[in-house]
Amino acid sequence: MKVAIIGAGPAGLTSAYELVKQGVEVDIFEAGGIPGGMAKTIQLWNQRVDTGPHRFFSKDKRVNELWLEVIGDDYHIINRLTRILYKKKLYNYPLSLLNVLKNIGFLKAGMCVLYYLKEALLPTQQDGSFESWVTHRFGRGLYKIFFKSYSEKLWGISCRDLDADFASQRIKKLSLFEVAKSAIFKKRRKSHRTLLEQFAYPCQGTGIIYQRMADFIQKQGGKIFYNTPVESVIVETQVHSLVLTNGRVCNGYDHIISTMPLSLLTSRLRGVPEHVKKAALSLRFRNTILVYLNVDSTNVFPDQWIYVQSDEFKVGRITNFRNWTPELYGQEKSTILAMEYWCNDEDAIWRDSTDNLIDFAIRELEAIGFKKGNILGGHVERIFKCYPIYHKGYKETINVIREHLKSIPGLSVIGRYGSFKYNNQDHSILMGLKAVDNIVRKEENDLWAINSDFEEYQESFVITEKGLVKE
Repeated sequence: MKVAIIGAGPAGLTSAYELVKQGVEVDIFEAGGIPGGMAKTIQLWNQRVDTGPHRFFSKDKRVNELWLEVIGDDYHIINRLTRILYKKKLYNYPLSLLNVLKNIGFLKAGMCVLYYLKEALLPTQQDGSFESWVTHRFGRGLYKIFFKSYSEKLWGISCRDLDADFASQRIKKLSLFEVAKSAIFKKRRKSHRTLLEQFAYPCQGTGIIYQRMADFIQKQGGKIFYNTPVESVIVETQVHSLVLTNGRVCNGYDHIISTMPLSLLTSRLRGVPEHVKKAALSLRFRNTILVYLNVDSTNVFPDQWIYVQSDEFKVGRITNFRNWTPELYGQEKSTILAMEYWCNDEDAIWRDSTDNLIDFAIRELEAIGFKKGNILGGHVERIFKCYPIYHKGYKETINVIREHLKSIPGLSVIGRYGSFKYNNQDHSILMGLKAVDNIVRKEENDLWAINSDFEEYQESFVITEKGLVKE
């Protein structure tokens, strides 16, 4: 058997890693120059940084076992500190009751409680939007403070147009009652992944997981072609070939696993019905710009990252790599921050120069009040099509594409890009594992169902300092 894999991110590399163990011949085609996809780690100013904050957490035994198999003992359990910046005040996250009262005052806090109680008596009508879902769950007061601005920055659309499916995937079981309990009783915070206070993190950055996978794959005879983007997949009675952007055709595959954007894969298939092509082209992704700033200080702020829930700033999230593991910065006496901006292809900021982006990020950092030292350097990373936009009703569009792709033997679509799902690392790893089960063991796992109800486990296992432990 010979399998082609498009993309060397978490999903694609997991598939290849498991396939070569089974003696399957594997070719991986990666558009970038290093493995890891969105979870890669890069070198800057003699330090290591990720492309944004990438914590790892799963309760799935198999996913955790694979992660530990690859990383061994080279990880730390990080005590998480993340806060929300709203109107130039920092709110603890998970929420602290006294902190919230101090920042917004008793009057505004009382109004938030009244809005919440109003939902019990006169609930907001559910129209399938993120806004109506969150408003009903938390009340309009808390929705405006802790959800609206950040979500609209990230997705570039009104929360009224954002599908409620995003909320059900990310905060399904989180409620004001649970948040209140977590604010009073710390032990309750372990019950929801959004409130987790600890997570596992590789000593040398998230990307080392995928670098080690790539090294193993190559040692087992698998081939990885970097800087080799794929244009399209060729389908006759089944998939067997793919075409690179340079025009070269690669033949002889029994199966193709694609993690390239679902919209591009589907719309470029030869003979795809017009209604399917139209559905694929209607899918949209959000781009990310990461502006890294090297600050001449070792004490900028104590958080791993901060959510910027304020309309007056364009930055959505700020990551401080000084507060992850000491192996990232070594002997260096500076702090690398990543200022995260989201945009569409047509937005001016996406086309702006590197120098302008760095200058703008510095001005925002100063305005927020986090510039506590000279800026020693700046670097910009542009990440294309990284967040699938959940427009209201998007699932009907996905179903049209899904039904067509199911009719094509020998093709699997997985990963955040490939399945158009807002995956964490563990979801993409699980997709990769299940895809291999389907190919090698002839199982019939529904790969589209992963990350639809991801918190339901018959048995829960978590990674601790001592390894894998059953909860």
